[in-house]
Amino acid sequence: MANIIHYRNKCIGCGICYEMQPELWRMSKKDGKAVLLNAELKKTVHVLPVGQSIYFETAAVAEACPVNIIKLS
Repeated sequence: MANIIHYRNKCIGCGICYEMQPELWRMSKKDGKAVLLNAELKKTVHVLPVGQSIYFETAAVAEACPVNIIKLS
C-alpha cells in the first residue's frame, strides 16, 4: 500500500491532475483548487492510500504538476 499526498493549500488550480486522472481528482467550484477524492486531511495535507497500479498512474500526474504539490510515499 502506498499514499498519494496532496498539498492542497499550495494548489494553483491548473487542472492537470483532473485532466490526467479524473477518477481521483475534482476541481473545486468554491476556490478552483484540486480536490483529491476520498482523501483524509492530516494536518495541512490530504492523504489517500492506494494500490500499486494507481500509485504508478499518479507518478505521471505528480510529475506534470507545475507547482510540485503531489507527492507519493
